[in-house]
Parts: sequence; structure tokens; C-alpha cells
Amino acid sequence: MDRGAALKLAKQVDQIYASKGTRSHHLDLKKENPDDEAIAALLLGPTGNLRAPTLRRGRTLVVGFNEDTYKKVFL
Repeated sequence: MDRGAALKLAKQVDQIYASKGTRSHHLDLKKENPDDEAIAALLLGPTGNLRAPTLRRGRTLVVGFNEDTYKKVFL
């Protein structure tokens, strides 16, 4: 998924959880209004495509793997 499609997907959710390495970020899009650059920085990898794994549950998007985030969102 390229940048445009990834940003379109991000506009359809209320929460984004993104993990890169040991860092984890949470965006509450109902309370925060980050610009496209900030969202793209969390969603896209070095190739410019959506990072994997990416999972959507309802209006929550989870990008990258973080065990604590998975427990919080999926259990």
C-alpha cells in the first residue's frame, strides 16, 4: 500500500497504534489533529509503503508489532 492509500486508510480510523523497534506511539485522532507528514512517518517504512504487520480492528489501526499493544487492542 503506497503513501496515498495508507493516509486514506488512516482517515478511516479513530486510533492509531504504531510500533517501530522498541518505541510505540499512540494517536487518538479524535483528540489530536496530526498532519499527513506525522501520520506517514508512523505508517510508512523505508520503501514508502505501509509497514507490516498492519491490522485494523473496527476504527483502530495497529502498525508494527508490540506485544503489549496487541494485548490491549485484541484481547
